Amino acid sequence: MAGMDSQINSPAAGLGQPRDLATHFMECGALNTNLTLAPGARMVITDDFLGGQVADLAAISMAAIVARDGMVAKAAILPLGLAASKLKASERAKYERLFALIEETAFDSGVRESAETLIHAKFRENQIKELAAELGGTVGPARQRYRAFLDVVKLLTEKKISEALFLDEFMDFTRAVAGKLDFGIYSMCVDRMFVSERIPVRVKASLLREICTYPPLIRKELVTNLLASSKADAELIRYARQEVANVLSREQLTEIFLFTTLKLAWAAQKDRPRTA
Repeated sequence: MAGMDSQINSPAAGLGQPRDLATHFMECGALNTNLTLAPGARMVITDDFLGGQVADLAAISMAAIVARDGMVAKAAILPLGLAASKLKASERAKYERLFALIEETAFDSGVRESAETLIHAKFRENQIKELAAELGGTVGPARQRYRAFLDVVKLLTEKKISEALFLDEFMDFTRAVAGKLDFGIYSMCVDRMFVSERIPVRVKASLLREICTYPPLIRKELVTNLLASSKADAELIRYARQEVANVLSREQLTEIFLFTTLKLAWAAQKDRPRTA
């Protein structure tokens, strides 16, 4: 395929908007944050690659390499393997170099193993289908658990369950889907609960305290989403600032501050009127 040499040697290479998206993915990796479709936009989920919403090979390659979300990274590798499977053996050298790069440099160990498997299988379509089925077997049940939790959220907003029971359900839901649900979907769920007018502030404060115990990368993403939100209660924002100041180290607080500032800048840039 024309241009694949440059894309392999510099995965952010490309033309026009696809290049911008690939560059953004690379910057997300460099910033040690999760992938978004564009600065300030929603996070990437597996459907974006499996459903073809992201079609540029450079962007897909970068997602496979830099995504911290293992589900998303594995989903990104599938369209690349499918494209390679449709070529003659003599034409696959460029893809083999790309997959070797993914195998060597991807953050997620499962993606490195998948890349190695596809290289050894010579990109056979049945092997790609097996990897897709494996991904679906992980993501599918997690999506079902997510939909079940949304029913619990509805019960809370209708005041049909206690706040304590809701918090227990939230923690059980989180344990059940950890590492199995697209982080973009989980993040969207938490973000919406934080801004919902029908969920009491004291429940949101309890959610925040729980999130402050999460692993650093996940905690950073969720807390900075809240602090940069224009829709969250001012009271909750004040509480969040106090809480993180009490429980996080100076270094962690600095990182939270920098990422919040970055997200606020993204939001300001997104809302700024475009000149002709």
